[in-house]
Amino acid sequence: MAKLFAIYQQPKDPAAFDHYYFNTHLPLAKSIPGLISYEVTRGDVMGMAGKHGIYLIAILEFESMAAVAVAMASPQGQATAADLGNFASAGVDVMMGDTKMV
Repeated sequence: MAKLFAIYQQPKDPAAFDHYYFNTHLPLAKSIPGLISYEVTRGDVMGMAGKHGIYLIAILEFESMAAVAVAMASPQGQATAADLGNFASAGVDVMMGDTKMV
């Protein structure tokens, strides 16, 4: 398996971020071919010292890193990536890698 992590910084307007994310971006992202599962954090993201500056973490699962590459090169993947500029003005880090259960 492989996972893509989208880590969103604290937005200036959380309500506007949530509205756009859940009503526009999420349905677009869920259309990416090869997507197996999609999960997001709920509530505050916590660090060892308490509430973290990260607002939301999305975890998208694919069969492999090759499947991630195909997915992100697809029209839906390209549209999803381009959509980040419409709502993630505080910043977003996107990372991906092979995963395994240990």
